[in-house]
Amino acid sequence: MEKLAYLLWKPEAASGDALRDQLLGSTAAAVLAAGALKLQLDVADSAVAPAAPMRMMNTRPLPDALATFWLHSHLDRKPIEKALGAAAPRISGYLVAESEPIPNVKQRARDGERTPGYAQIALIQRPPRIDPEHWLQIWQGSHTAVAKETQSTFRYVQNAVVRPLTYGAPGFDAIVEECFPAAAMTSQHAFYDALGNDAKLDSNRGRMLESTARFIDFDRIDVIPMSEYVVKS
Repeated sequence: MEKLAYLLWKPEAASGDALRDQLLGSTAAAVLAAGALKLQLDVADSAVAPAAPMRMMNTRPLPDALATFWLHSHLDRKPIEKALGAAAPRISGYLVAESEPIPNVKQRARDGERTPGYAQIALIQRPPRIDPEHWLQIWQGSHTAVAKETQSTFRYVQNAVVRPLTYGAPGFDAIVEECFPAAAMTSQHAFYDALGNDAKLDSNRGRMLESTARFIDFDRIDVIPMSEYVVKS
């Protein structure tokens, strides 16, 4: 099986909630009918409005949704691209290699329902100063442990981009999915797993920023709060 990830941009006049409703309705039905073995939809809807200060924008405009799904072969993707394209005027698809350092075992929802808390989607471009092999070693070989130790994440998925699948797709090297408790939308203490502890907040935040600076340039990353909907697990 192969995992595919598609970024979606909503119609200019549509709301995030309208895009969510369409994706969870007719679009999801069409994607599953076209052969997707698993399907997850992340959408920047009104439920994550409190997390707006967490957004980081270097790609303009930012995508409004992320569809991830599994197929026996990426060669079978065309009917799914057609279904996604009917909901979003712009889509960018990628073949990715998934690693899941933190599976969600604490905050699972029934298929089709919103995962509690919120998802933070990060779109990362490798700094040119770091060769691909070394970059992956830093990110997955040593940074992963720091991220797990310093944040309140209850789900952490690393999608290394193998190659783009659609013409003109932005040159992202990684698509990261992280899920946090709802309180983390407005509280740094909650985000960095340091409720009621200023010293732990400073330590965890400092460790995280120091680690990410080793392999991320902050003008080459986008961060988008979204709601996560596992349509078919």
